[in-house]
Amino acid sequence: MMARFYSALENSHTEFIQSQPIFFTATAPQQGRINLSPKGMGSLRIISAQQIGYLDLTGSGNETAAHLRENGRFTLMFCSFDSDPLILRLYGKGQVVRRQDPAWPEFRSLFPVLPGERQIILMNIESVQTSCGYAVPLMKHIGERDTLARWVQKKGPTGLLDYWRERNQTSIDGLNTGLLED
Repeated sequence: MMARFYSALENSHTEFIQSQPIFFTATAPQQGRINLSPKGMGSLRIISAQQIGYLDLTGSGNETAAHLRENGRFTLMFCSFDSDPLILRLYGKGQVVRRQDPAWPEFRSLFPVLPGERQIILMNIESVQTSCGYAVPLMKHIGERDTLARWVQKKGPTGLLDYWRERNQTSIDGLNTGLLED
């Protein structure tokens, strides 16, 4: 199967994306490390054929936000692990919506309540690519982990804010994430 490009999400792409329990984000600064992260927990929403977003949860770093702030380049990948092989990539420009941003209430209403929510990451889609996925292994999804929920509950709101201050304000390469800026 040859790779095919599309200018926007089609219905078949939307159905495929919505059936995937995991997706991967990729960003890179102009200079420094490339970031590739797995995401899940039902945090993704398709906003339109040209826009997709996910509720970003607290993690050990905040690379995506720092890279998007610097240059906006963004790739999302969805990969089938069941009997119908497919890899779908979205290429575009990303932006971060934080709690203090005027757009927060509008976009926040699109997502479920999830533990440790930090910010919303949006992508304005420039192109969609499909490819075969023939060499991707068959795997079974057996459920979501509850580790983040337990960690967030143990931290509490003040502890979570302290964690963001200590670990989520700059990237590995020293770029500002803008997480707690007014």
